[in-house]
Amino acid sequence: MNTHQLILNTCPDSETANTIASLLVDRELAACVNILPGVRSVYRWQGQRHIDNEQLLLIKACSSAYADIEATIREHHPYDLPEIIAITIDKGLPEYLAWIHQQSHRKGQGD
Repeated sequence: MNTHQLILNTCPDSETANTIASLLVDRELAACVNILPGVRSVYRWQGQRHIDNEQLLLIKACSSAYADIEATIREHHPYDLPEIIAITIDKGLPEYLAWIHQQSHRKGQGD
């Protein structure tokens, strides 16, 4: 059975978001990455409350590509601790899930 994931990642600006999204798709790690601009994040970091404008990446991929996706984000992300959260997709249109698998399945890695 193929396992698919939706991975969330916030970026500080459009340049970072576009770079990471393009790398993930070009490297066939993700089938699709949606970039949602205008996300406002309120969080606590190092004892201080912050409010920042960010861009949210919605990354659709096979779970077998997770380690490479995480490594790519960490390598190209300016944050010391980037948000990288993977959510397993339990259900979806079978043809769409098959497309995700076809576009992002790392050859030689099993699901």
